[in-house]
Formats: sequence, structure tokens, C-alpha cells
Amino acid sequence: MLRWALIFFLFALVAAALGFGGIAGAATGVAKFLFWIFVVLLVLSFVIPAIKTPKS
Repeated sequence: MLRWALIFFLFALVAAALGFGGIAGAATGVAKFLFWIFVVLLVLSFVIPAIKTPKS
């Protein structure tokens, strides 16, 4: 999923450099959305195993 966020970010940069404001804005929005989903999943992947690990 992080790869998709980076792809959309690069697409937004290219579109912005070429002057396509609407396309760049849309691609940036998608990249931001995917980035935050990735961050949430990353945090969950650290927290859930820590909670499920039995304390001995």
C-alpha cells in the first residue's frame, strides 16, 4: 500500500510540474489518504501483537 501512495505522489509531482492542477490535486489527495491508512496499519501491527503476547 505504501508503494501505491508513492506512485500517486510521484504522479502528482509530474502532473504539477506539467501544470495540470486538477489532476495533481486529485493524485495528491489519494496519496495522502493511502499514506495515512499505511500509518494506521503500521501502528496496529505493532500494538496488536504487544497486547496479545502473554505476560510471564
